[in-house]
Amino acid sequence: MPASPSTARAINDRVALRLLQQEGPLTAGQLKQLTGLSRPTVADLVERLTAAGLIEVVGESGEQRRGPNARLYGIVADRAHLAALDVRTEGVSVVVSDLLGRELARASVPIADDTGTGPAVEQAVTLVERAAKEAGAERLHTVGVGAPGLIDPATGELRDSSGLPEWHRRLVAALQERLPARVIVENETNLAALAEQRDGAARDRDTFVLLWLGHGTGAAVVLDGRLRRGASGGTGEIGFLPVPGTSSLPSATDCEGGFHSLAGSAAIAELAVGHGWVATAVSPGEPEAAALVRQAVAPLSSPSPSPSPSVSSGADRFLSALADRLAIGAASVVAVLDPGCVVLGGEVGQAGGEVLATRVGERLARMSPLPVEVRASTLGGGAVLRGALLTARESAQDDLFAPRPR
Repeated sequence: MPASPSTARAINDRVALRLLQQEGPLTAGQLKQLTGLSRPTVADLVERLTAAGLIEVVGESGEQRRGPNARLYGIVADRAHLAALDVRTEGVSVVVSDLLGRELARASVPIADDTGTGPAVEQAVTLVERAAKEAGAERLHTVGVGAPGLIDPATGELRDSSGLPEWHRRLVAALQERLPARVIVENETNLAALAEQRDGAARDRDTFVLLWLGHGTGAAVVLDGRLRRGASGGTGEIGFLPVPGTSSLPSATDCEGGFHSLAGSAAIAELAVGHGWVATAVSPGEPEAAALVRQAVAPLSSPSPSPSPSVSSGADRFLSALADRLAIGAASVVAVLDPGCVVLGGEVGQAGGEVLATRVGERLARMSPLPVEVRASTLGGGAVLRGALLTARESAQDDLFAPRPR
């Protein structure tokens, strides 16, 4: 059945707004060309969207002929402000942006292990409020939160998980109480996968697995363009995966003995010590494992000056042993899902770069008959914030770009 006039107007408006968001400012003539709509229809939608406060004239095109047809229209970026949070066990980072995703403020705060639940929540919420003030945002429209642990697919709430601080769950409720904003919570690794697919190493893939390698381990599964969460939100809890090479088996409350025991930051640091490899310096906030891998890769990927044989040999042995471990976990995922692509994500995956990805890929090729490409993350630990911001932006745009009752 043909769409009603109001439905057709709503569809045309959404198409135009998406084009303006993706392409940047456009003239009415360019909107006509890109949408295939008639000139009067484009003129009507421009008038509607301007009256609704969603678009405005932001300049003129370089065309010689001036007048209405040369006006450039763009989305009103400050119509809404957004925030993204990356919640870790050791602290919180926040980014505030406008409706187009342009960063306006960024801040972080460390939270010590012995900080009480109440003070920890207060530090995190205050951080968001200060960042919003710095960005000039009177209020936040949507807040995207990336946190470790399971997200209940039915309620969207962060579930109580062993090993994670209580303030994580309390933080979400506090944000909803203190901020007049929509709060969306998602598992950190899932958000990292969305960011890698949109802006990172998996831009050309609609099916892939992100293997998160940071302070802890995790995985995110994207199949046919869709993020898969599982019946209880636990898809990708690869830290609990039973694997050879550990001294015990994981339990329902402790992933010790699972893949985490081979690929978590502490396990990688121990592996490095066993091969005589020591990091000379660790950047603030950087997992020790990432520093170890980054410095091990440097002498093997830099053509000059040539590293000493002892340095090169120690780095090579450490990275080879690490690749052996990562391939064990990746092979299990490949055997079940056949994703065709595995992205080594997180700070460790980014630090390892092509050197580590190539070694893991070579081992997978020997362990599995299924073709799989192994890639290094291009976003690293920053993928969580990027994914949270993308999620917040899409939610806000879905709300603001929705047709309003006439």
